[in-house]
Parts: sequence; structure tokens; C-alpha cells
Amino acid sequence: QVQLVESGGGLVQAGGSLRLSCAASGGTFSSYDMGWFRQAPGKKREFVATINWSGGNLYYSDSVKGRFTISRDNAKNTVDLQMNSLKLEDTAVYFCAADSYGLGYDSGSWGQGTQVTVSS
Repeated sequence: QVQLVESGGGLVQAGGSLRLSCAASGGTFSSYDMGWFRQAPGKKREFVATINWSGGNLYYSDSVKGRFTISRDNAKNTVDLQMNSLKLEDTAVYFCAADSYGLGYDSGSWGQGTQVTVSS
């Protein structure tokens, strides 16, 4: 079972940038598709971005496309989310997830989350 720990969250002004990082331990990180999700207060968890095991395929939600960039380093067992041009509506708890069983993220491994707060 892979364990995931997110870091890098915080308070930032609208228009600013943050870089989230997710460190994995256990399992075989380089074989997992990895994703970032977020959950705002009172809302359902939503997909943000995903990257396949090799880093060759990237997908983003329409709400973050062009502003966020997902990347991974299989040598370091990390997956990052660079967030630029942050908006108030990006405020949420951000979660890192691994499709560790090949059955989709809901059946995989999740981190505890890191809070991102965007202020005006």
C-alpha cells in the first residue's frame, strides 16, 4: 500500500502562485497513474489533474487548464502541482491520489490533503 503526503499549501493572494508536492512511500510509484483532486467547503470533491505512470499523458479539468501544471519525478517518488494565476475559487483542500490498483482513483490511495486558501 502506497502512502501519500501532500505539502506546499498555504495562503496566497489572487493572481499568485503555489506549488504543491506529494511524496509517496511504499508500493511502486513509477507504475501508478497519479492525480490531484480538491474539495471546497460544502462542495463535492472534484478532479483537478492527472498524469499517467510515465508522465507522457496529462489531463486537466477545464477550470484549471492553462493555469495549473502537473508533473512527476519517478526517481524521487513525487508528483507536483504548479498552480499559477490563482483565483478565489481555487480555495480548497487539495488531495493527491494514486491509482494504485488500476481500478481508478476512488479505489486507490489518498493523502490527507493540504489546504490552499486564495484571498482577494
